Amino acid sequence: MVAALHDVRQAGRMDQRISFITLAVADLVRSRAFYVDGLGWSPLFEDDEVVMLPVGEHLILSLWSVSAFAEELGETPSPGLAPITLAHNVATEPEVDAVLALAAGLGAQTQPGVRRAWGGYSGYFRDPDGFRWEIAMNPGTSGDYVLP
Repeated sequence: MVAALHDVRQAGRMDQRISFITLAVADLVRSRAFYVDGLGWSPLFEDDEVVMLPVGEHLILSLWSVSAFAEELGETPSPGLAPITLAHNVATEPEVDAVLALAAGLGAQTQPGVRRAWGGYSGYFRDPDGFRWEIAMNPGTSGDYVLP
């Protein structure tokens, strides 16, 4: 496997994977409370500027304070509706509803689960900084691929 990765790097290509998804958050304490205390996720690392949450095999959701994010990137992120959703797939429709109910109980703005034209069932919630999470039951091949 290591030799195969070396060959890919030698060919001038980037491995097809994502290692971190980083969200700049206005209030790190509030976001930590939502994800760790509310949703029950366990941090891998945290300090005064960042909370890192393992969310999949070799994948971390990194919550950074806006100031630390801006310092790292050399520019301040624009406020407003980010043109992105994060998705969490589950196996059944009742699981979709349960996760949405959990988020609503934490004060998140939610959109209820509905059956979609693509054959699945999904709804949405917004975290404390407005990042949208899709909670979905996807009956297709890609849905099977992402479930543990």
